[in-house]
Amino acid sequence: MKTEKLIYRLRKFISYICEMLFNQIIGQEHIKNHLQTSAKNGRIPHAQLFIGKEGSGTLPMAIAYAQFLLSHFSDNLEASELKVSKLQHPDLHFAFPVTTNDSVKKHPVSNLFLQEWRDFIENHPYGSLFNWLRFIGVENKQGLIGVDEALEVVKKLQLKSYEGGFKVMIIWMAEKMNIAAANKLLKLIEEPPEKTVFLLITENEEQIIGTIRSRCQALHFPKLSEEDIASALQVNHQVSENEANKIAHQSEGNYNKALHLLQNDSSDLVFEEWFVAWIRTAFKAKGNAAVIQQLISWSETIAKTGRETQKQFLEYCLQFFRQALLLNYKSDQLVFMESKSGFDLSKFAPFVHSGNILDIEKEIGEAMYHIERNGNAKIILLDLSMKLTRFLHKKEEKV
Repeated sequence: MKTEKLIYRLRKFISYICEMLFNQIIGQEHIKNHLQTSAKNGRIPHAQLFIGKEGSGTLPMAIAYAQFLLSHFSDNLEASELKVSKLQHPDLHFAFPVTTNDSVKKHPVSNLFLQEWRDFIENHPYGSLFNWLRFIGVENKQGLIGVDEALEVVKKLQLKSYEGGFKVMIIWMAEKMNIAAANKLLKLIEEPPEKTVFLLITENEEQIIGTIRSRCQALHFPKLSEEDIASALQVNHQVSENEANKIAHQSEGNYNKALHLLQNDSSDLVFEEWFVAWIRTAFKAKGNAAVIQQLISWSETIAKTGRETQKQFLEYCLQFFRQALLLNYKSDQLVFMESKSGFDLSKFAPFVHSGNILDIEKEIGEAMYHIERNGNAKIILLDLSMKLTRFLHKKEEKV
C-alpha cells in the first residue's frame, strides 16, 4: 500500500514538473492542452509533424512533449525526470541539419554535435536554422540531414528503451532531409518499433516528401500573438511595457526575431546597407551601362556569403518592399520597420506599387528557390538585379 502511495505521489510530482515545462513555452495554449490531454488519454500518434514558422515555438513544444512522454510513462520516474531536464535522457534522440566544420571533417551527423546542440537549445530555444549554423561556426554553409544521419536514426531506434517507456526521436528542420535520407526513414516512420514516437518539426511542409507527410499527424502552429510576445519580453527580459509592445509589433509573431530586435542584432544593419545600395544602383542602371558593373560587384559581394545568409537577406528584402507598399498606400499603422542607417522609406515608397509588387515578390521568391538548390548565387543575384531595374521604373496602372 505504501509503495502504491509513493508511486502515486511521484506521478503527481512528475506531472507537475511536466506541466511546468509546458508553461515555460510562450502562448500556444490550445496546442499544449491538446498534447497533454491526448497523451494522458493514451492517444499518442507514432509520428507527428509540427508545422510552424520560425519563432512560433515548435522546437520547445516538441521537447516539452517528449519530456512529458518520457517522464509520465517511465518505470523509473525519478531518474527519468533528472535526465530529461538536461536533455541527456538515453531514450530522447535528436536529428538536425549539420555540415562539416573544423572539428568534423567528413560524414557529419547530429551525434557529433550533441553538446553544441544542448548549449544552443539552452541559449536559443526559439532559434532558427541560420542561428544554429552560426552557433557552430558554419553560417557560410548549408545544413543537411543526409543518409548518414538516417542510418544513425535507424540504428538508435532498433535498440530497446533504456527506461522501459517511450523512445522519442525529434527531427528538427525535417525539410532539410535529402531524398536518400527521407527514403531510408520512410519505412521506419510508417512502422516504428513499439513505443517509438517521431516528432518531425518543419517550417515548410511542402519541402518534405509526400509519402512521409501522409504518415504523420500534422499539428499547425500559428504565429505568436503580440500580447504573448510582449508579456514574455517583460517577464523574461525585464523590458518596459511600451518597449515590449513596440518590439512585439515589429516581430510579426516571431519570438526569435523579437529577441534579435531587443539585442539590436547587427545583421539587420548589414542587410539594410546591402538593400539600400542595391535599390539605388538598380534604379540608376536603366539605360546606363556603366552602372551595370556596380550591380555585378554588388552580386559578387552577396555571393561570397553563405547560402543561409543569402536567403535571410532576400527575406529581409521582401519585407522591406512590403513595408514600402503599405506606406505608399497610406497604411502607416501597419508599417513597423525603422531604418538603422537613416534611409528614408517614405521617399522610396512611391516606387513600390500594385504595378510591380507581384513581379518583385515572384522574382525574389524564385531567387531564393534557386539558391536553396545550390544555384550559382552570383548569376542568380545579378539576374534578379537586372529585373529589379525594370520593375522600379514600371509605372502604376491607373484604374
